[in-house]
Amino acid sequence: MQLTQKRNIAGAIAMASCSLINPSAQATDLNDTVKSDDWKVDAAIMYYGEQDRVQAAEVIGNVQKSFGDSSLLDMKLVVDSLTGASASGAVAQDSSQTFTRPSGNGEYTVTPGETPLDDTFHDTRVQLSANWMEVLNPDWTLNVGLNGSTEFDYLSLGLNAGLERSFNKNNTIVALSGAFTQDTIDAVGGRPVALSEMALRSKYDTEAAFQAAFDDTRQSGTDDKQTIDLMLGVTQNINRFWLMQANYGISNVSGYMSDPYKVLSQVDNSGTTQAYLYENRPEDRLKHSVFLMTKGALDSGVVDFSYRYSTDDWDISSHTLETHYRYYLSPSIYAQIHLRYYQQQAANFYQPFLLADEPLPEFASADYRIGDMTAYTVGLKFGQRLSGGHELSYRLEYYQQNPENNGTELIGQLNQFEQFPAVKAIVAQVSYSF
Repeated sequence: MQLTQKRNIAGAIAMASCSLINPSAQATDLNDTVKSDDWKVDAAIMYYGEQDRVQAAEVIGNVQKSFGDSSLLDMKLVVDSLTGASASGAVAQDSSQTFTRPSGNGEYTVTPGETPLDDTFHDTRVQLSANWMEVLNPDWTLNVGLNGSTEFDYLSLGLNAGLERSFNKNNTIVALSGAFTQDTIDAVGGRPVALSEMALRSKYDTEAAFQAAFDDTRQSGTDDKQTIDLMLGVTQNINRFWLMQANYGISNVSGYMSDPYKVLSQVDNSGTTQAYLYENRPEDRLKHSVFLMTKGALDSGVVDFSYRYSTDDWDISSHTLETHYRYYLSPSIYAQIHLRYYQQQAANFYQPFLLADEPLPEFASADYRIGDMTAYTVGLKFGQRLSGGHELSYRLEYYQQNPENNGTELIGQLNQFEQFPAVKAIVAQVSYSF
């Protein structure tokens, strides 16, 4: 039940929702609308599989109901099951390594030369959301919504609201939206004491002594995290065929942001691990983002291009380039190409490992997801419009994440092994709309 990993995976594989603060919603057909008083239902089954790591199966249902020409209700249900293993943060070694499971009950061993993967990644997540859109008059539109998700060790509840103003004969729309999310973390085995040393059974003569040492590394009770998001956006119709969108977003996060299941290796001058320490991240984070998109209707399809820049006070900055091109093979059949490139700079407290003869820093994490990396996605989607306004579609994508060294010198035996292995995944989805 690895909190941050699950958040990332869920975000990667979930369908685009009606979240008011999402500046980069999946491109759709310009003519996709819900007719007055109609129900529209979208259902999908999705598979996400990393090579030798995390596997996820997800069922998604989305229902929209219009009430006249001025009101729209949107409801969404997501249920996913996650299994497999994820990188613990420890470095590869020339000898086998044994780790204590997060619960303290049991242990697992990693073979020499292999990236340590924690195989305790098992959970089921259920997410519900509802959004209401109300056209107040020809110029003003109001959106309000709520959402919640639950899993074994994590509960998230949120509210969102937004207001849109139309100008220039509806050719210009200015939108201001915001959201508040309250998360509660109840880590398996309890939250680790920051930068405390993992208790290993091999170092203790009795089970009672080990259990006492394990308990000394744990904090009792739950912890929480609050997120406030604000976004200002402008959408402009350039002509009959093209529009542009620009969004600025700011996000303030406070509370528990460490991953209770991630560790760092503490090594000596030969690169040999002496201990495993639980990570520690700051409890405040301020993020800024800018999103630009252009979208157009072509003679035989629809195309969009987008760019997103994000930065925060952890010194994580990222650039995302993305495009979708939908080509209509016939009036009822289309094919769509999806390309995405992502580049990220590491957090200022990211360290692949710690040196045993140096003082401990205040904050440290070896989680590759907040390190230097590049990633890309290549995907194809095929869809067919059926009678009665129904649609059937298939999507297949390849995703690869390439972690990189942030400039840290690899010492001793650390040079013998791949310390920043690529993560490769396949995403497959079948969707039906009616």
